[in-house]
Amino acid sequence: MEGYENFKSKIFKKTGLDLSLYKERQMKRRIESLIKRNNCDSFEAYFRLLDTDKAVFDEFINYLTINVSEFFRNTNQWEVLKTSVIPELLKTRSTLKVWSAACSTGEEPYTLVMTLSNFFPLNRIKILAVDIDKEAINKAKIGVYSAKSIENVPEEFKKKYFEPVGNAYKISEEIKKCVEFQHFNLLKDTYPKNYDLIVCRNVMIYFTEEAKDEMYKKFNDALVNDGILFVGSTEQIIVPAKYNFKPLKTFFYQKSLE
Repeated sequence: MEGYENFKSKIFKKTGLDLSLYKERQMKRRIESLIKRNNCDSFEAYFRLLDTDKAVFDEFINYLTINVSEFFRNTNQWEVLKTSVIPELLKTRSTLKVWSAACSTGEEPYTLVMTLSNFFPLNRIKILAVDIDKEAINKAKIGVYSAKSIENVPEEFKKKYFEPVGNAYKISEEIKKCVEFQHFNLLKDTYPKNYDLIVCRNVMIYFTEEAKDEMYKKFNDALVNDGILFVGSTEQIIVPAKYNFKPLKTFFYQKSLE
């Protein structure tokens, strides 16, 4: 199907989302399936439709952003965070500034709150959580999850922080209050500064090596000296020193002292 380059240019002008920074074959295939679903016969016709129909536009953004998540995903890594990484950070500070990047529908930042509750009262926990998908952020703010999504939540937290609503579970307002959600484009927007812990998991695999290279540098710059980046289980940094990181634990990288 012709017209993809022009489509990418128009999408960038409309949304600031640079599709060139995503793996082309995978991204193009996803968009072509949306084109067929909406009974369009070209990229140009599909752009005209999403430019005028909010529901089609929202579907486009939602479909491109991967919202497959669960609480305490890869539970052993969260155990390492609790037993080794956070205690390491707390050796030199009494509070933690935490950023959940590409937070999807909220499972990750809410998991962070519960993990941090082992060390701080909830009124001392504040997490910045960002995602490019506004619909995902809205779902996160609502905070209703399937039984499957909360399977890995420790029983004490399930009883304390989740309320059954039909076949689903609603997370408590006291957990929600600990998270500030913002719309954010990791490929374009200016990264915030002075974070002790940044969590960005299971999203880097969708980007090109060039985009990843830039993001690792920006994440490093967003951390305080000795701050830590927590990545996903398929996203180990091959040469961390290139980005001024050193391995702390598997999937955890500490900013080297300058």
